[in-house]
Amino acid sequence: MVGFVLVLVAPGQGAQTPGFLTPWLDLPGLADRLGAWSEVVGLDLVAYGTTAGADEIRDTAVAQPLIVAAALASAEALGMTPDVVAGHSVGEFAAAALAGVLTSEQALSLVRDRAQAMAKAAAVTETSMTAVLGGAEDEVLATIERHGLTAANINGAGQIVAGGTTEQLAAFKDDAPARARLIPLSVAGAFHTHHMAPAVESLREAAEQVIPADPRVTLLSNADGKAVAGGAAFLDLLVKQVSNPVRWDLCMETMAGLGVTAMIELLPGGTLTGLARRGLRGVQTVALKTPDDLEAARELIK
Repeated sequence: MVGFVLVLVAPGQGAQTPGFLTPWLDLPGLADRLGAWSEVVGLDLVAYGTTAGADEIRDTAVAQPLIVAAALASAEALGMTPDVVAGHSVGEFAAAALAGVLTSEQALSLVRDRAQAMAKAAAVTETSMTAVLGGAEDEVLATIERHGLTAANINGAGQIVAGGTTEQLAAFKDDAPARARLIPLSVAGAFHTHHMAPAVESLREAAEQVIPADPRVTLLSNADGKAVAGGAAFLDLLVKQVSNPVRWDLCMETMAGLGVTAMIELLPGGTLTGLARRGLRGVQTVALKTPDDLEAARELIK
């Protein structure tokens, strides 16, 4: 690829904040779209995105459908066809819809099943996740392993997320890697670790009812950062992703190799563009947080 190469990226769980959908409801048709998708997921997405509190939208069964619906709604408002798409964790379901592998309704239906299964798995053992910023990567990974934790997200740009039991994370905090800053995350479980294994089979059963299409644009996988040619292969990776690590660092490596020049992060944006500013230097970025950001995204395309 040469010249202008645009990647659309969809954020994962934890990007949501109370009221983040409120200004978007003024856009024509968006409230109706969210209302229709609310029927698909069995949740009032408008209420959760506007008036619900932080604890309510932290619930995995709520957060995942809410984030994917928000990403898809903002993509429709943006109205652009990208060269490359990728999603982080549950954001991969939004990416699958944007690439044409799934319809929006299929993606949201599967996310509903995924979220419920992961919430159930998270209730078995008290688990959580901690972001590790900085430090030497080898030392960080070794310390994570020493405490029986999993490097659940290797995000690049000096960020790794450890997942495991609350006891393991407490011990990890007391034995933090040198020159690293630890930030406990507001999530309800150790996602992308073996603790989520029970959710894999549940999602697989739901996925077997879906016939995916092949992607219409370059679609990257969290599994290894590579482009996936077939829709069936991507759907299989979506199922396995529940208990497997997210390799966003490898996704960014592939973006660099494809010559990506611009990144737009869908609602609720900020996390992935932040990583790109450090891991994809020179790439122009816009994060969609409010409808005002749509104009900046369109100017970026021009």
